[in-house]
Amino acid sequence: MVHGKKPSIVYWLGENLYLNITNRCPNNCYFCLRNFRNGVGGFNLKLEKEPSVAEIIAELEKVMNLKNWRDVVFCGFGEPLERLDSVLEVSKWIKRHYGKIFTLRVDTNGLAYLLNKGRSVVEELKMAGVDKVSVSLNAHTKEIYNQVCRPIFENAFESVLEFIEKARELLKVEVTAVRIPEVDIQAVEEIAKKLGVKFRVRDYIQPFW
Repeated sequence: MVHGKKPSIVYWLGENLYLNITNRCPNNCYFCLRNFRNGVGGFNLKLEKEPSVAEIIAELEKVMNLKNWRDVVFCGFGEPLERLDSVLEVSKWIKRHYGKIFTLRVDTNGLAYLLNKGRSVVEELKMAGVDKVSVSLNAHTKEIYNQVCRPIFENAFESVLEFIEKARELLKVEVTAVRIPEVDIQAVEEIAKKLGVKFRVRDYIQPFW
C-alpha cells in the first residue's frame, strides 16, 4: 500500500499527529513493525535521509491547522531520542507557536541516557515543552529484554528503568509492553505499578508473509 510513496516526516493516525525523524534505533526488536512493513496508515516511514529541523518544521506547518489534533507525538520507524537536540528544537517551536493546544509526547524505548551520555535528558525534554513520554519496556527481566529487544547496549534494561524513574518526577509517564509469548504482561504491569506510572498493553501486529 505504501510502496513507491515518498517517505513521510509527518503522518497521522486518528486525532494524533506523528513525527518520523529518524530510522535509527539501538534496539532490534524482533516484533518491530519496520521489520516487515514500509509504514502505517498508508504512509511510507522508511526515510531516505534524516530530515533537518527546518524540514521537520516545514512539514509540520503544512498540517498543523488541518484539524484539531489531540497529541503531537515523536514516533516513527526509529528511536526519536537518537536525535535529542532535534526533538528539543522542534518541541520548543511547537510550544512557541501553538502554546498549550496540544499534548506533546515522545514515544521512546527509554535508552536516552545511554544514547546521550552526560545529558540531563528528562530535564531538557521538560524545559523544551514535552508533556509526556510513553516508554516501551517490553520485558519483565533483563534476560527477556535482551532476547526480544536485542539491544546494542549491555545494561539496556536497567537504563530503561532508570529513565522511567527520572521521567516520572517531571513528566507524565506511561509504560507499555507488546503482547508476545516471551513476555509476562502481568509482571511488566507490576513493575509499572512499583514505579508509580501508568501501564498499557500493545497488541503485536503479525507480519503477513
